[in-house]
Amino acid sequence: MSVPSETLSSASESSTARTGVLLMLLGMLMFSLNDVMGKWLVFTYSVGQVVFVRSVAALIVLAPFIWFNGPEKLLQVDRPRLQVARVVLSTAEVFAFYFAVVYLPLADVMTYWLAAPIYVAAVSPFILKEPVGWRRWSAIIVGFIGVVIALEPSSQVLTPQAIISVLGSMAFAFMLLLGRSLRGTPDTTLVFWQIVGAGLAGLVSIAFDWTPVSLRDFLLLGLLGVVAMLAHVLVNRALKMADAATVAPLQYTLLFWAIVFGWMVFGDVPRMSMLIGSGFIIASGLFIFFREQQLKRQGRIKTLNETVVAGSGDSA
Repeated sequence: MSVPSETLSSASESSTARTGVLLMLLGMLMFSLNDVMGKWLVFTYSVGQVVFVRSVAALIVLAPFIWFNGPEKLLQVDRPRLQVARVVLSTAEVFAFYFAVVYLPLADVMTYWLAAPIYVAAVSPFILKEPVGWRRWSAIIVGFIGVVIALEPSSQVLTPQAIISVLGSMAFAFMLLLGRSLRGTPDTTLVFWQIVGAGLAGLVSIAFDWTPVSLRDFLLLGLLGVVAMLAHVLVNRALKMADAATVAPLQYTLLFWAIVFGWMVFGDVPRMSMLIGSGFIIASGLFIFFREQQLKRQGRIKTLNETVVAGSGDSA
């Protein structure tokens, strides 16, 4: 008795999707470990020093991929002004993140960064001319309410560090926005210039603030870059093995790991306002994501129907 090919194909797709989910979860764990090591190291070394060594280690890991794809392709970039703007934003985002985690709990910083998709949705109608209906505008407003709750505005809590966190997450959001406009650029090229930009900024800063590095910490600094690159590889692979609708929402497990590691390693106890605000932000982000997926499906169905109708007219 033979098994229908449709059944085998469905089982294979299901297995691939499960692997994609596992890779995404592992990638989020790697990103969280990267954040923990970064927070640990910036207690001793300057942000610029950490970013510089991290960038060098990441470039070493990235080198085989660059060689395989052809180093000359790194210079073949479209829309160079947008490329430069993206590098500047990514560099500002990295420095803001490491500066923020020196003073704030990991969970707080991660909450602000998870609001980035909300900022993207809010400005995309004005920059990318993408239509946004009342449902997504409502979700955007809910997300901003979550940010305000998490910030808990007061003279005691609304500190320069918290403001830098919000500005850093906005830089991250605009970096994502530019990524949409640079879809034609290979991932390796985008990552390479992103790392180079951060590394050069770190190199400039360490000229004014360099602390001798012990062998243990040097290995940790190098490992920081390796873990970050590994996380990117896992996430990219997960997105290729499973639908974005399946794996993208798993990015919010970053907040879970931030709370766990923040408590275990640094003794951070999450504030109630942060937990409530993060709930608003996650709910808003998930709604915006799934709404965009729904609109994409409807657009594909509409295009398919128009094609069928046009084809029928031609045959007549």
